[in-house]
Amino acid sequence: MADHTEEKELTKEEMSELLQVRRDKLAKLQEEGKDPFEVMKYPVDTHSDEIRAQYDAFEGKTVVMAGRLMAKRVMGKASFANIQDRNGRMQVYVSKTDIGDESYADFKKYDIGDIIGITGFVFTTKMGEISVHAKEVKLLSKSLQILPEKFHGLKDQELRYRQRYVDLIVNPEVKETFFKRSAIIREIRNYLDNKGFLEVETPVLQTIAGGAAARPFITHHNALDIDMYLRISLELPLKRLIVGGFERVYEIGRVFRNEGVSVRHNPEFTLMELYQAYTDYHGMMDLTEELFRTVAQNVLGRTTIHYGGHELDLGKPFARLTMVEAVKQFTGVDFDQVPDTEAARALAKEHHVEFEERHAKGDILNLFFEEFVEKNLIQPTFIIDYPVEISPLTKRKPEKPDFTERFELFIVGREYGNAYSELNDPIDQRKRFEHQEAMREAGDDEAYMVDEDFMCSLEYGMPPTGGLGIGIDRMVMLMTEEPSIRDVILFPTMKPLQ
Repeated sequence: MADHTEEKELTKEEMSELLQVRRDKLAKLQEEGKDPFEVMKYPVDTHSDEIRAQYDAFEGKTVVMAGRLMAKRVMGKASFANIQDRNGRMQVYVSKTDIGDESYADFKKYDIGDIIGITGFVFTTKMGEISVHAKEVKLLSKSLQILPEKFHGLKDQELRYRQRYVDLIVNPEVKETFFKRSAIIREIRNYLDNKGFLEVETPVLQTIAGGAAARPFITHHNALDIDMYLRISLELPLKRLIVGGFERVYEIGRVFRNEGVSVRHNPEFTLMELYQAYTDYHGMMDLTEELFRTVAQNVLGRTTIHYGGHELDLGKPFARLTMVEAVKQFTGVDFDQVPDTEAARALAKEHHVEFEERHAKGDILNLFFEEFVEKNLIQPTFIIDYPVEISPLTKRKPEKPDFTERFELFIVGREYGNAYSELNDPIDQRKRFEHQEAMREAGDDEAYMVDEDFMCSLEYGMPPTGGLGIGIDRMVMLMTEEPSIRDVILFPTMKPLQ
């Protein structure tokens, strides 16, 4: 059903006039004692999707619905309208004979965007469309703004993100993305709860920004008169709980990193981290693979996904490659045969890989990986055994102590998860932190800070533990086939227009 009232793009002058008309209508309603903003409870008992899914049960029955008026076609003594509720749209048949002269006259003055309530019975029109035959129509809230006109819609990407409320109104597929996001997070919780994990909450404000290599946001606590950091990770508080005897814990929460904005990065994002005692990174790989597969199957009903022009199959076993193997596969360079940092630097110059003076052999291996390998990892692939230089919280491999028991999960060239066999040797951990401190003093403002309380907790004894972090926003992007992180965050960080 079409709405013939707003079919072309409006000039600024026309827009201004129409906005004033809406305010005039509001003033008139208020003068008549029909204030649409009065305190009101409206007894909604049915939604559009319920009627469509169970039409046989609803046919002929009286329902009470409410939603936004999205289209209206007035035809003398009878009219059709479309209202949009939380789950879809429903056509409404409105007749002067049924609702009365005064109510029908009021209805004819309603604007697209107004919130209205409908009481009526369910039927099917002669054209075969499921509809509600109104017996009562009530204005519940007046819209003083004009929705984007139907042919052009809200297409401007920046405006969509700034005015997400309008985006959700006029672009139904956007609302569906966020319904799926909620379902994905719910399914993650179900999976972990069924595995015996305990969901916990840890502080957002921290005196030391630890657990990741990232620049933090800094704020000030007035009562304590101290600077504090917005957390960049969930890791260290959760590992303290492992020390305290919680053998399986997880948290899904916002973290904050004072870094750039891109299609894959937002300064605040949702992270899931879990820690499990008495397992290692092999156990975390098995859990990660099963988690992705389970979420896809239960939310999407399938394990195949199309993303970035690729067909991905989360139902197949994920590939597993060491970082050294992956670099050798895509460059021909075998870092197991590179004797030291000087030789690694020479290789970097030969392959035009930029590095800094502070970078050691392991750092340069990682630079090779980022430059030549990441973009080629299309199907789900675990890259395992990271150099110790870039893994300060991870256990060394006993048979290869320059490397650690760490993996990252890559799909379509992007990282989706990061996991360790957690370092629980307090002496080794202190040495790693001291190395990170030296890097900070050398100018690396993303290097780790020493957390003395965490060091104290390790000295009490932490059991062998596997840990995993997954970026929820990227996982949602994958599952909903959205190209930008801004498309899966309701209110992405935006620079003010002023």
